[in-house]
This record gives sequence, structure tokens and C-alpha cells, in this order.
Amino acid sequence: MRNRKTLYFILMFLPLLVTAAAIGFLPDQIPAHYGFDGQADRWGSKYESFIFPAVTIGMGLFMLAMARVASRQESNGHNNERVCMTAGIVLLTWFNVMNAFSLYTSFTRAENLYAFSLDISQVECILLGILMVVLGNVMPKLKRNSVIGLRTSWSMKNDDVWRKCQRFGGISFIFAGILCVAAGFVVHGVACLFWMLGIIVTDTVICVYYSYRAAQKG
Repeated sequence: MRNRKTLYFILMFLPLLVTAAAIGFLPDQIPAHYGFDGQADRWGSKYESFIFPAVTIGMGLFMLAMARVASRQESNGHNNERVCMTAGIVLLTWFNVMNAFSLYTSFTRAENLYAFSLDISQVECILLGILMVVLGNVMPKLKRNSVIGLRTSWSMKNDDVWRKCQRFGGISFIFAGILCVAAGFVVHGVACLFWMLGIIVTDTVICVYYSYRAAQKG
């Protein structure tokens, strides 16, 4: 657990350190916002690059709070805390990659995000897919809690229903994650975002319906 926490804090603060090291090499004006068409529609100061590291630290602190709450709701062991930390590590890795991509587009003053061989929508879809696969593998280890996992009023009915829902949710997440990764390599631009959204919504509906059925049978 100590090594996991060390990696967690490194990933949480690394974007800040990288941005601080890179800020002197960035142009004074950088593309600060892109529209759905991938075109830069606002330019701002290079110091706006620190927004992403600040959000990363905020997300890291939020996940730590979730881990603490989930751990308190577990009577024996530290499975919930480990799962939260694992999810946080993958999520923070996603933020680190996105921060590096943002610094690159700022350095090159990229006006079109979809001009790259692997555009930003594809990167987001692939990284989200990887996150879902990792979460799917650790979900069955979760003990009943109110902050993480497949949580509905039905899945919280009792421990047996909870275990069934986490097992099903884990398999479903892995399958949906693989679909997201595949979509990220095949579909480009805004269409990739719609595919990603469609996969997530469909998977959510299936998981919620399963939790209802599991509770009825339980």
C-alpha cells in the first residue's frame, strides 16, 4: 500500500512540476480553448497552463477523500481503500497524459486538435477505456459502501446482491472499456466522443437494470 500511495502522490503533483519546468519554453499566447470542431476559439496567457495541474491536484484530493470514506465503511481489511487508490492512480495517469498533450499543443500553438494522427478525442476515448478495464478488474473486490462501485438502491440491498452486482459490473466495465479503446483507434474527431458517450450510457443502463433484477431475485 505504501508504494501505491507513493506513486499516487507522484502522479498527483507531477503535472504541476512538469508545467513549471515547461512554462519558460511556452509562447506568451497559447490556445486556451477548443470548440467541438477542434478549432482553437480562444487564446490566453501561457500561465493558464497551470489550470490543468490544479484540477489534477483537486481530483487527487477528492479520490483520497473517497478512499478514506470507503475504508471506514469496511469492517475488515482494506479492499475498498486499495480499489479507490488503484482507480485514482489510473485517473491521475489520464490527467498526466492530457496535461502533456495540452503542453504540446500550447508549445506548437496548434489551431486544430484533429490535425494530429491521433487526435484528442481518440486519446480521451482510449484512456477512458483503459480506466474502465482496470476498474472492471478490481470492482469484484469491493465491500459494500456508499462511494464507489456499482451503487444503486437495489445493489445496496444486502451483501449478496452487492457481490453479484460488482461481479457483473466488473465484467460489463471491462467489455465497455475494450469497446472504447477499439473506438478510439477506429473513429476520429467528434464522432469518437459520441461513440464513447454511447458506450458509457448503454453500459450504465445495463448495469442499473441488472442491479434491479439481482435485488428482485435476492
